[in-house]
Amino acid sequence: MADSRLFCVAEERSGHCAVVDGNFLYVWGGYVSIEDNEVYLPNDEIWTYDIDSGLWRMHLMEGELPASMSGSCGACVHGKLYVFGGYDDQGYSNRLYFVNLRTRDGTYLWEKLSSFAGQPPTPRDKLSCWVYKDRLIYFGGYGYRRHNELQDCFDVHDASWEEQIFWGWHNDVHVFDTKTQTWFQPEIKGGVPPQPRAAHTCAVLGNKGYIFGGRVLQTRMNDLHYLNLDTWTWSGKIQINGESPKHRSWHTLTPIADDKLFLFGGLSADNIPLSDGWIYNIITNCWKQLVYLPKTRPRLWHTACLGKENEIMVFGGSKDDLLSLDTGHCNDLLIFQTQPYSLLRSCLDCIGKNAVILKSQISLLPPKLLQQVLKKITFWTAVNHREEQRVQKEETENKYQISSS
Repeated sequence: MADSRLFCVAEERSGHCAVVDGNFLYVWGGYVSIEDNEVYLPNDEIWTYDIDSGLWRMHLMEGELPASMSGSCGACVHGKLYVFGGYDDQGYSNRLYFVNLRTRDGTYLWEKLSSFAGQPPTPRDKLSCWVYKDRLIYFGGYGYRRHNELQDCFDVHDASWEEQIFWGWHNDVHVFDTKTQTWFQPEIKGGVPPQPRAAHTCAVLGNKGYIFGGRVLQTRMNDLHYLNLDTWTWSGKIQINGESPKHRSWHTLTPIADDKLFLFGGLSADNIPLSDGWIYNIITNCWKQLVYLPKTRPRLWHTACLGKENEIMVFGGSKDDLLSLDTGHCNDLLIFQTQPYSLLRSCLDCIGKNAVILKSQISLLPPKLLQQVLKKITFWTAVNHREEQRVQKEETENKYQISSS
């Protein structure tokens, strides 16, 4: 029997940050619901997932810790995880932190960026970020502004007239240059910007930063735009050839090639959690739905990162409508293959899945190849163990629902 401690996984969560650097997926922050209360995950923990072996590990963090929060925007530049904004027990944040993920001694040390030039964005969460030329380029989000900060880039939702504070959605663009430690707001040279929004998603292809969907007021959108990150001009709403994905928020958009984007999940305009996947081709200007994805694994407010062989790794999020039933937070890792694996990867997977049958022959492999095979054996052992645990959990939940009804 497998040791369950070896196959532990990061806790269930939504609204977290996740990035891939090298062979590892890193997960930090987010929240869960416990007895109808939102509980933020510990701010001094970061979880790593070894893409080769399939094993999770928790590491304690030190330094100037960010607050425990959700809705932060995480991005990786040269092995450093930058986390901006978010929402915690004190409200909305506009603080920026970073941690070096390529630590040699296993110590993860947070640093708060306080000695910078320029003016950061106003406090907000559920914003998005493009990484381009060592710059973090932020767009949109939901947060607050004071009366003297109101601009056309802000769509007011609510107000406290006594304190002169206004809450709402943004469509402004802010840049943090990681080399010069400088904040600035680029001058938009032309084009029609997207309307203010939050819980949208973004991705970079070449020098273009794409945005899809999101929410403002009670409206969820399915529009696609891009911002030229060299000339600072907006495309305006892109007129798609053919069918488009449903209107949604809390979804993800991931580049999978020089000319393709992968869209997954979210919450639909009629508050239904989605499990559909689409690929957008910038050459044909068409969306194509992937019909082979499982329809029983919806996700929203999850993360999606690109693996080493263009597989999409979706972690966490909720399978329920967070606005009405905030109980379905997940911690399983969904891996979607968007193109054929390499021959080496296919062979390693085959050996890993059939390790019992090939047991007597595995030891004859060359040392370097043997190490790769052993990691794949561990990977598929972990996958099978977690699937058994998931099925048992679902059976238990179904029995409980039947007995309750």
